[in-house]
Amino acid sequence: MASPSDRIPVSIVTGFLGAGKSTLLNRLLRDPEMRDTAVIINEFGEVGIDHLLVESSGDAMIELSNGCLCCTVRGELTDTLASLRQDVGTGRVKALRRVVIETSGLADPAPVIQSIIGAAEISRDYSVDGVITLVDAVNGLSTLDHHEEARRQAAMADKLVLTKKTLCSSAALAPLRERLRQLNPLAPLIDGDDPVAAGHAVLICGLYDPSSKIPDVARWLHDEAAHDHHDHGHDHDHGHHHHDDGIRAFSIIHDRPVDPAAIGMFVDLLRSAHAEKLLRMKAVVQLADDPERPLVLHGVQSVFHQPERLERWPDPSDRRTRMVLITRDLPAEFVQSLFDAFTGTPRIDQADRQALEANPLAIPGMRF
Repeated sequence: MASPSDRIPVSIVTGFLGAGKSTLLNRLLRDPEMRDTAVIINEFGEVGIDHLLVESSGDAMIELSNGCLCCTVRGELTDTLASLRQDVGTGRVKALRRVVIETSGLADPAPVIQSIIGAAEISRDYSVDGVITLVDAVNGLSTLDHHEEARRQAAMADKLVLTKKTLCSSAALAPLRERLRQLNPLAPLIDGDDPVAAGHAVLICGLYDPSSKIPDVARWLHDEAAHDHHDHGHDHDHGHHHHDDGIRAFSIIHDRPVDPAAIGMFVDLLRSAHAEKLLRMKAVVQLADDPERPLVLHGVQSVFHQPERLERWPDPSDRRTRMVLITRDLPAEFVQSLFDAFTGTPRIDQADRQALEANPLAIPGMRF
Protein backbone atom coordinates (compact mmCIF):
# COMPACT_ATOMS: atom_id res chain seq x y z
CA MET A 1 0.00 0.00 0.00
CA ALA A 2 1.24 3.52 -0.78
CA SER A 3 2.16 5.75 2.14
CA PRO A 4 -0.53 8.26 3.16
CA SER A 5 1.37 11.16 1.60
CA ASP A 6 1.61 9.29 -1.73
CA ARG A 7 -2.09 8.56 -2.04
CA ILE A 8 -4.42 11.00 -3.77
CA PRO A 9 -6.41 13.01 -1.20
CA VAL A 10 -10.18 12.99 -1.68
CA SER A 11 -12.42 15.85 -0.56
CA ILE A 12 -16.14 15.15 -0.24
CA VAL A 13 -18.38 18.18 -0.80
CA THR A 14 -21.91 17.64 0.45
CA GLY A 15 -24.93 19.63 1.55
CA PHE A 16 -28.69 19.49 1.21
CA LEU A 17 -30.56 20.46 -1.96
CA GLY A 18 -30.00 24.11 -2.79
CA ALA A 19 -27.13 24.60 -0.35
CA GLY A 20 -24.83 25.95 -3.06
CA LYS A 21 -22.51 23.06 -3.91
CA SER A 22 -22.46 23.93 -7.61
CA THR A 23 -21.63 27.56 -6.87
CA LEU A 24 -18.79 26.55 -4.57
CA LEU A 25 -17.31 24.14 -7.09
CA ASN A 26 -17.39 26.73 -9.84
CA ARG A 27 -15.52 29.16 -7.62
CA LEU A 28 -13.00 26.49 -6.68
CA LEU A 29 -12.35 25.57 -10.31
CA ARG A 30 -11.19 29.13 -10.96
CA ASP A 31 -8.39 28.73 -8.39
CA PRO A 32 -5.03 27.96 -10.08
CA GLU A 33 -4.22 25.66 -7.14
CA MET A 34 -7.02 23.37 -8.32
CA ARG A 35 -5.09 22.35 -11.43
CA ASP A 36 -4.60 18.61 -11.80
CA THR A 37 -7.75 17.98 -9.76
CA ALA A 38 -10.50 15.56 -10.73
CA VAL A 39 -14.06 16.59 -9.86
CA ILE A 40 -16.48 13.69 -9.61
CA ILE A 41 -20.18 14.47 -9.72
CA ASN A 42 -23.00 11.99 -9.39
CA GLU A 43 -25.81 11.52 -11.86
CA PHE A 44 -27.85 14.26 -10.17
CA GLY A 45 -25.02 16.78 -10.25
CA GLU A 46 -25.72 20.23 -11.67
CA VAL A 47 -22.25 21.73 -11.88
CA GLY A 48 -22.21 24.48 -14.53
CA ILE A 49 -18.88 23.99 -16.28
CA ASP A 50 -19.65 24.87 -19.90
CA HIS A 51 -17.39 27.93 -19.76
CA LEU A 52 -14.48 25.71 -18.69
CA LEU A 53 -15.01 22.90 -21.18
CA VAL A 54 -12.16 22.15 -23.59
CA GLU A 55 -12.92 18.77 -25.07
CA SER A 56 -14.75 15.57 -24.34
CA SER A 57 -12.69 12.51 -23.62
CA GLY A 58 -15.46 9.98 -23.13
CA ASP A 59 -19.02 9.55 -21.93
CA ALA A 60 -18.16 10.17 -18.30
CA MET A 61 -15.07 12.39 -18.40
CA ILE A 62 -14.36 15.86 -19.70
CA GLU A 63 -11.25 18.01 -19.54
CA LEU A 64 -11.53 21.59 -18.30
CA SER A 65 -9.52 24.55 -19.48
CA ASN A 66 -7.90 25.05 -16.08
CA GLY A 67 -6.34 21.59 -16.14
CA CYS A 68 -9.01 19.85 -14.10
CA LEU A 69 -10.99 16.78 -15.07
CA CYS A 70 -14.68 16.29 -14.45
CA CYS A 71 -16.18 12.82 -14.19
CA THR A 72 -19.75 11.65 -13.83
CA VAL A 73 -20.43 8.61 -11.68
CA ARG A 74 -21.67 5.72 -13.82
CA GLY A 75 -22.67 2.95 -11.46
CA GLU A 76 -20.54 2.57 -8.33
CA LEU A 77 -18.24 5.31 -7.10
CA THR A 78 -15.48 2.74 -6.63
CA ASP A 79 -15.66 1.91 -10.35
CA THR A 80 -15.22 5.57 -11.25
CA LEU A 81 -12.25 5.97 -8.90
CA ALA A 82 -10.62 2.77 -10.16
CA SER A 83 -11.12 3.83 -13.78
CA LEU A 84 -9.67 7.25 -13.06
CA ARG A 85 -6.59 5.74 -11.41
CA GLN A 86 -6.13 3.36 -14.34
CA ASP A 87 -6.28 6.26 -16.79
CA VAL A 88 -3.60 8.05 -14.79
CA GLY A 89 -1.45 4.92 -14.78
CA THR A 90 -1.69 4.46 -18.52
CA GLY A 91 -1.05 8.12 -19.25
CA ARG A 92 -4.51 8.71 -20.70
CA VAL A 93 -4.88 11.52 -18.17
CA LYS A 94 -2.15 13.35 -16.29
CA ALA A 95 -1.24 12.77 -12.66
CA LEU A 96 -3.76 14.07 -10.13
CA ARG A 97 -3.12 16.15 -7.03
CA ARG A 98 -6.62 15.82 -5.58
CA VAL A 99 -10.09 14.39 -6.18
CA VAL A 100 -13.24 16.29 -5.23
CA ILE A 101 -16.51 14.34 -4.99
CA GLU A 102 -19.77 16.26 -5.08
CA THR A 103 -22.62 14.26 -3.57
CA SER A 104 -26.30 14.69 -4.31
CA GLY A 105 -28.29 16.84 -1.93
CA LEU A 106 -29.99 13.81 -0.43
CA ALA A 107 -26.84 11.74 0.05
CA ASP A 108 -25.54 10.41 3.35
CA PRO A 109 -21.75 11.00 3.42
CA ALA A 110 -21.08 7.68 5.19
CA PRO A 111 -21.37 5.38 2.13
CA VAL A 112 -19.10 7.70 0.16
CA ILE A 113 -16.40 7.50 2.83
CA GLN A 114 -16.93 3.75 3.10
CA SER A 115 -16.43 3.36 -0.65
CA ILE A 116 -12.96 4.87 -0.33
CA ILE A 117 -11.65 3.39 2.91
CA GLY A 118 -13.44 0.04 2.69
CA ALA A 119 -12.21 -1.22 -0.69
CA ALA A 120 -8.58 -2.34 -0.65
CA GLU A 121 -7.97 -1.49 -4.31
CA ILE A 122 -9.31 2.04 -3.73
CA SER A 123 -7.72 2.80 -0.35
CA ARG A 124 -4.39 1.75 -1.82
CA ASP A 125 -4.45 4.80 -4.11
CA TYR A 126 -6.80 7.27 -2.38
CA SER A 127 -7.22 8.71 1.12
CA VAL A 128 -10.15 10.66 2.56
CA ASP A 129 -9.01 14.20 3.29
CA GLY A 130 -12.30 15.42 4.69
CA VAL A 131 -16.00 16.18 4.39
CA ILE A 132 -17.01 19.77 3.59
CA THR A 133 -20.71 20.37 4.22
CA LEU A 134 -22.54 23.40 2.87
CA VAL A 135 -25.52 24.75 4.80
CA ASP A 136 -28.03 27.22 3.34
CA ALA A 137 -28.41 30.17 5.73
CA VAL A 138 -31.93 30.90 4.48
CA ASN A 139 -33.47 27.45 4.74
CA GLY A 140 -30.88 25.65 6.84
CA LEU A 141 -32.72 25.61 10.16
CA SER A 142 -35.92 24.26 8.62
CA THR A 143 -33.94 21.72 6.59
CA LEU A 144 -32.18 20.43 9.71
CA ASP A 145 -35.55 20.16 11.48
CA HIS A 146 -37.18 18.10 8.75
CA HIS A 147 -34.47 16.03 7.05
CA GLU A 148 -32.33 13.34 8.63
CA GLU A 149 -29.93 13.47 5.68
CA ALA A 150 -29.15 17.13 6.39
CA ARG A 151 -28.45 16.40 10.06
CA ARG A 152 -26.07 13.59 9.15
CA GLN A 153 -24.32 15.78 6.57
CA ALA A 154 -23.74 18.44 9.23
CA ALA A 155 -22.76 16.02 11.98
CA MET A 156 -20.14 14.23 9.85
CA ALA A 157 -18.50 17.36 8.46
CA ASP A 158 -14.86 18.27 8.97
CA LYS A 159 -15.76 21.80 7.87
CA LEU A 160 -19.14 23.55 7.72
CA VAL A 161 -19.60 26.30 5.11
CA LEU A 162 -22.51 28.67 5.69
CA THR A 163 -23.85 29.93 2.33
CA LYS A 164 -26.30 32.70 1.31
CA LYS A 165 -25.54 34.72 4.44
CA THR A 166 -26.23 38.01 2.65
CA LEU A 167 -29.89 37.06 2.45
CA CYS A 168 -30.21 36.80 6.25
CA SER A 169 -29.84 39.13 9.19
CA SER A 170 -27.40 38.40 11.99
CA ALA A 171 -30.33 37.80 14.32
CA ALA A 172 -31.80 35.23 11.95
CA LEU A 173 -28.46 33.46 11.62
CA ALA A 174 -27.90 33.03 15.35
CA PRO A 175 -30.30 30.07 15.84
CA LEU A 176 -28.80 28.25 12.85
CA ARG A 177 -25.27 28.74 14.13
CA GLU A 178 -26.30 27.40 17.51
CA ARG A 179 -28.00 24.38 15.93
CA LEU A 180 -24.89 23.58 13.90
CA ARG A 181 -22.72 23.91 17.00
CA GLN A 182 -25.01 21.46 18.76
CA LEU A 183 -24.83 18.98 15.90
CA ASN A 184 -21.11 19.36 15.33
CA PRO A 185 -19.10 21.36 17.89
CA LEU A 186 -15.80 20.16 16.40
CA ALA A 187 -16.07 21.43 12.82
CA PRO A 188 -14.97 24.99 11.95
CA LEU A 189 -17.89 27.13 10.74
CA ILE A 190 -16.76 29.05 7.64
CA ASP A 191 -18.44 32.04 6.05
CA GLY A 192 -19.31 31.05 2.49
CA ASP A 193 -18.58 34.61 1.33
CA ASP A 194 -15.10 34.58 2.84
CA PRO A 195 -12.27 34.37 0.26
CA VAL A 196 -11.08 31.21 2.03
CA ALA A 197 -14.26 29.47 0.88
CA ALA A 198 -13.48 30.38 -2.72
CA GLY A 199 -10.05 28.74 -2.80
CA HIS A 200 -8.62 25.27 -2.55
CA ALA A 201 -7.73 25.84 1.14
CA VAL A 202 -11.35 25.13 2.08
CA LEU A 203 -10.81 21.54 0.95
CA ILE A 204 -7.74 20.88 3.09
CA CYS A 205 -8.88 19.40 6.39
CA GLY A 206 -7.30 15.96 6.56
CA LEU A 207 -4.42 14.36 8.39
CA TYR A 208 -1.85 14.93 5.67
CA ASP A 209 -0.86 18.28 4.22
CA PRO A 210 -0.04 17.50 0.58
CA SER A 211 2.27 20.51 0.34
CA SER A 212 4.53 19.54 3.23
CA LYS A 213 3.85 15.78 3.51
CA ILE A 214 3.82 16.31 7.28
CA PRO A 215 0.88 14.92 9.27
CA ASP A 216 -1.15 17.56 11.08
CA VAL A 217 -2.94 15.63 13.78
CA ALA A 218 -4.33 18.66 15.58
CA ARG A 219 -6.15 19.87 12.47
CA TRP A 220 -7.39 16.42 11.56
CA LEU A 221 -8.88 15.83 14.99
CA HIS A 222 -9.79 19.48 15.56
CA ASP A 223 -8.05 19.06 18.90
CA GLU A 224 -8.23 22.71 19.84
CA ALA A 225 -12.01 22.67 19.47
CA ALA A 226 -12.24 19.46 21.48
CA HIS A 227 -10.56 20.82 24.60
CA ASP A 228 -13.79 21.22 26.55
CA HIS A 229 -12.88 18.24 28.72
CA HIS A 230 -14.10 16.98 32.06
CA ASP A 231 -11.48 15.86 34.55
CA HIS A 232 -12.22 12.47 36.08
CA GLY A 233 -9.25 12.41 38.40
CA HIS A 234 -7.06 10.07 36.36
CA ASP A 235 -4.95 10.05 33.26
CA HIS A 236 -7.55 10.87 30.63
CA ASP A 237 -10.42 13.19 29.98
CA HIS A 238 -13.06 13.69 27.33
CA GLY A 239 -15.28 16.44 25.99
CA HIS A 240 -18.79 15.69 24.82
CA HIS A 241 -21.86 17.56 23.63
CA HIS A 242 -25.38 16.17 23.57
CA HIS A 243 -27.18 16.84 20.30
CA ASP A 244 -30.69 16.66 18.99
CA ASP A 245 -31.80 13.46 17.29
CA GLY A 246 -29.37 11.46 19.44
CA ILE A 247 -26.27 12.67 17.58
CA ARG A 248 -23.20 13.30 19.72
CA ALA A 249 -19.65 14.43 18.98
CA PHE A 250 -17.10 13.83 21.70
CA SER A 251 -13.43 13.23 22.28
CA ILE A 252 -11.38 10.77 24.32
CA ILE A 253 -7.85 11.65 25.41
CA HIS A 254 -5.52 9.18 27.12
CA ASP A 255 -2.06 9.96 28.49
CA ARG A 256 -0.48 6.50 28.69
CA PRO A 257 0.63 4.14 25.88
CA VAL A 258 -2.08 1.66 24.94
CA ASP A 259 -1.58 -2.06 24.40
CA PRO A 260 -2.17 -2.88 20.69
CA ALA A 261 -4.47 -5.77 21.58
CA ALA A 262 -6.54 -3.53 23.85
CA ILE A 263 -7.17 -0.86 21.23
CA GLY A 264 -7.89 -3.58 18.68
CA MET A 265 -10.55 -5.17 20.87
CA PHE A 266 -12.06 -1.77 21.70
CA VAL A 267 -12.43 -0.86 18.02
CA ASP A 268 -13.68 -4.32 17.09
CA LEU A 269 -16.39 -4.17 19.75
CA LEU A 270 -17.54 -0.73 18.64
CA ARG A 271 -17.79 -1.64 14.97
CA SER A 272 -19.25 -5.10 15.48
CA ALA A 273 -21.82 -4.36 18.19
CA HIS A 274 -22.59 -0.69 17.51
CA ALA A 275 -21.77 -0.11 13.83
CA GLU A 276 -25.06 1.55 12.96
CA LYS A 277 -24.52 4.04 15.80
CA LEU A 278 -20.90 4.85 14.98
CA LEU A 279 -21.22 7.58 12.36
CA ARG A 280 -17.53 8.37 12.30
CA MET A 281 -14.32 7.83 14.27
CA LYS A 282 -10.88 9.37 13.87
CA ALA A 283 -7.98 8.65 16.19
CA VAL A 284 -4.25 8.91 16.72
CA VAL A 285 -3.07 6.34 19.25
CA GLN A 286 0.15 5.95 21.21
CA LEU A 287 0.86 2.22 21.27
CA ALA A 288 2.91 0.52 23.94
CA ASP A 289 4.97 -1.56 21.50
CA ASP A 290 6.39 1.53 19.74
CA PRO A 291 5.40 4.81 21.41
CA GLU A 292 7.48 6.84 18.95
CA ARG A 293 5.27 5.88 15.98
CA PRO A 294 1.58 6.74 16.48
CA LEU A 295 -1.22 4.66 15.00
CA VAL A 296 -3.86 6.34 12.81
CA LEU A 297 -7.46 5.04 12.80
CA HIS A 298 -10.26 6.26 10.54
CA GLY A 299 -13.65 4.57 10.27
CA VAL A 300 -17.30 4.99 9.37
CA GLN A 301 -19.77 2.59 10.99
CA SER A 302 -18.36 -0.93 10.49
CA VAL A 303 -15.86 0.05 7.77
CA PHE A 304 -12.37 1.09 8.86
CA HIS A 305 -9.37 2.07 6.83
CA GLN A 306 -6.40 -0.22 7.31
CA PRO A 307 -4.62 1.07 10.45
CA GLU A 308 -1.35 2.86 9.70
CA ARG A 309 1.72 3.86 11.70
CA LEU A 310 3.22 7.30 11.24
CA GLU A 311 7.00 7.59 11.22
CA ARG A 312 6.93 10.17 14.01
CA TRP A 313 4.69 12.35 16.12
CA PRO A 314 3.84 15.67 14.47
CA ASP A 315 4.35 17.40 17.83
CA PRO A 316 6.93 15.55 19.97
CA SER A 317 5.68 17.41 23.05
CA ASP A 318 2.18 15.95 22.75
CA ARG A 319 2.01 12.19 22.35
CA ARG A 320 -1.39 11.60 23.89
CA THR A 321 -3.89 9.22 22.37
CA ARG A 322 -6.67 11.34 20.90
CA MET A 323 -9.99 10.16 19.49
CA VAL A 324 -12.91 12.06 18.02
CA LEU A 325 -16.17 10.12 17.65
CA ILE A 326 -19.50 11.09 16.13
CA THR A 327 -22.28 8.75 17.24
CA ARG A 328 -26.02 8.42 17.19
CA ASP A 329 -27.80 7.03 20.26
CA LEU A 330 -24.46 5.89 21.67
CA PRO A 331 -23.67 7.86 24.85
CA ALA A 332 -20.21 9.27 25.33
CA GLU A 333 -20.10 7.86 28.84
CA PHE A 334 -20.70 4.33 27.57
CA VAL A 335 -17.93 4.58 24.95
CA GLN A 336 -15.57 6.06 27.53
CA SER A 337 -16.33 3.19 29.88
CA LEU A 338 -15.55 0.65 27.17
CA PHE A 339 -12.27 2.37 26.44
CA ASP A 340 -11.42 2.45 30.16
CA ALA A 341 -12.20 -1.24 30.48
CA PHE A 342 -9.90 -2.27 27.63
CA THR A 343 -7.08 0.05 28.68
CA GLY A 344 -7.19 -0.98 32.33
CA THR A 345 -8.43 2.31 33.70
CA PRO A 346 -10.38 1.52 36.91
CA ARG A 347 -13.61 3.27 36.08
CA ILE A 348 -16.07 0.76 34.60
CA ASP A 349 -19.13 0.01 36.71
CA GLN A 350 -21.25 -3.12 36.96
CA ALA A 351 -23.80 -2.00 34.36
CA ASP A 352 -21.07 -1.51 31.80
CA ARG A 353 -19.55 -4.89 32.63
CA GLN A 354 -22.90 -6.51 31.94
CA ALA A 355 -23.13 -4.63 28.63
CA LEU A 356 -19.68 -5.91 27.67
CA GLU A 357 -20.60 -9.48 28.51
CA ALA A 358 -23.77 -9.18 26.43
CA ASN A 359 -21.81 -8.07 23.34
CA PRO A 360 -18.94 -10.50 22.69
CA LEU A 361 -16.57 -9.70 19.84
CA ALA A 362 -18.07 -10.84 16.57
CA ILE A 363 -15.28 -10.24 14.09
CA PRO A 364 -11.53 -11.01 13.98
CA GLY A 365 -9.17 -8.57 15.66
CA MET A 366 -7.55 -5.77 13.74
CA ARG A 367 -3.89 -6.16 12.91
CA PHE A 368 -1.61 -3.28 13.79
